[in-house]
Amino acid sequence: MNKLDYFKQITTKQELAALLGVKPTFLTYVLYKLKPATQYTSFTIPKKSGGTRNILSPSIKLKSLQSSLSNLLLDCIDEINEPKQKPRTYKQALSHGFVRECSIITNAMMHLNQKNVLNIDLMDFFDSFNFGRVRGFFIKNNHFKLDPHIATVIAQIACYDNKLPQGSPCSPVITNLITHSLDIKLASLARKYSCIYSRYADDMTFSTRKSVFPCQIMRQEDGKYITGKKLKSEISRSGFLINERKTRIQYKNSRQDVTGLIVNKKPNVKKEYWRTVKSQCNSLFHTGTFIKKTDVGVVEGNIHALEGQLNFIDQVDFFNRLRQKAPINHTYVVANHKLNTLPLLTGREKTFSKFLYYRYFYGNTQPTILCEGKTDNIYLKSAISILANIYPSLANTKTIVDPYKLLIRFINYSNRSKFFMGLDGGYGSLKFFINKFDAHYKFYKSLNPQHPVIIVLDNDAGFSSFPNELKKIDSATSYPTVLKKDDYHKADYIHVMHNLYIVLTPLTLKGENTNIEYFFDDATRLIQHNGKYFNTAVKRDDSVDLSKVSFSKHIIKAQKSSINFNGLKPLLDRIVAAITHFDSIK
Repeated sequence: MNKLDYFKQITTKQELAALLGVKPTFLTYVLYKLKPATQYTSFTIPKKSGGTRNILSPSIKLKSLQSSLSNLLLDCIDEINEPKQKPRTYKQALSHGFVRECSIITNAMMHLNQKNVLNIDLMDFFDSFNFGRVRGFFIKNNHFKLDPHIATVIAQIACYDNKLPQGSPCSPVITNLITHSLDIKLASLARKYSCIYSRYADDMTFSTRKSVFPCQIMRQEDGKYITGKKLKSEISRSGFLINERKTRIQYKNSRQDVTGLIVNKKPNVKKEYWRTVKSQCNSLFHTGTFIKKTDVGVVEGNIHALEGQLNFIDQVDFFNRLRQKAPINHTYVVANHKLNTLPLLTGREKTFSKFLYYRYFYGNTQPTILCEGKTDNIYLKSAISILANIYPSLANTKTIVDPYKLLIRFINYSNRSKFFMGLDGGYGSLKFFINKFDAHYKFYKSLNPQHPVIIVLDNDAGFSSFPNELKKIDSATSYPTVLKKDDYHKADYIHVMHNLYIVLTPLTLKGENTNIEYFFDDATRLIQHNGKYFNTAVKRDDSVDLSKVSFSKHIIKAQKSSINFNGLKPLLDRIVAAITHFDSIK
């Protein structure tokens, strides 16, 4: 039985809680003990058109419950759509806001290369959905027809002050469900007059290749827009009003804008948006700070917000890359362990690459850790969480707001890290990173780094090619200093240059090579998962032995509270020693 069918059958809060993936006591506590009316924080954000928008942010507990409801409803929408078309693409979607596989970009894509683009904004969109309307929808809608008691609980989770609040993760999904019938009617109206229709939250867009926009939908007289009778009727019957101030028809010889993106030829950000972001990046690279203009004046910029803007620009650029006749994917070139992404990067992507280097390796606000792969990240994070009281420089367990806070940052390898920085965790990419580190470091002109970058490596055959590379770097020094400068295998840590360090797993007492898995005891390695256990032998049989990924995920991470991490203490001691050394010389 799928989720939607089960959803229709349930009649109790206990069954609803199970479907939402929460405990019944949690559902009852949030709704009837804490009560949603007491769990919102109000703040305002500036609108693009001027003025402010009021946002109601739910508490952490209520937000988690609303997120569970949002995911359940999205699953139900997928099940409703599945019989109609599989696979379903964004071109079949009418609403693109807060819909899986859709976004501002796919909404803009619907209206590329059109002669006329009409934008309509609905007034007080979220306020138009009151408690009764939400409850009534889930009772009467043919896809749902929920038990009235369950529909009431859904509305209690979703509504505040008798309306759907902006800021709740389930509000957009519910508005899409209720507005879907209007979307169908307007899409039909659009087709009748050779137009395309789409909606993103309260922004509606109609576009056409006709040289004159169909007057049955919208016409312009004496500088004013006159809404067609059928369009106005359908919108008003659905309980909405058109914001006349934001209604506009954009012509092909002007800049056509759909939900913030230019659509004349391809989806793209506005030139002034990119110029501002680029200028802020340049300021950050040269001074360590940047300013941002707001409605209240000039304020110091937030690096998290700047990264969000760069991410958004990259999403648009990546979408356009994939639309090329010979698409260039986010991959990177590997040749004799020399990785070079620069020939593939556009100007905007080069700026993003420099930002990521700054963010993680130059202006990093915490020590940055690069391991050989995701399994090593899991081992070290799990060990630190259990041994946090012994390593206060690696994690904080004494904050009131957050009972546990990791004080170092691990780099997670992804397609983005490959494309923009040539980093995938392999020995080749890490050697390339070391060789290029000085050049990247010297590009930035702001204050010197305040935290180290530490590469954690297995002290095994894979490291054998590193010493030759390190010998070429005059500043590379092994610690403790009683060792020879290039006695790297025996070093607690190696200070390569600037804020860059290498930490190796300790050799055995007999001076034999090690990898990080060596430091788990036999009892841990023999814990079974699906009838397999972890074998550290060089020759592995995957049909018999547990893989490194499964060992890290199902044994180390899932059962970390019962794992003995004492074997990893010498490695953690070395990481702390490298951090302490940099603090003494920075």
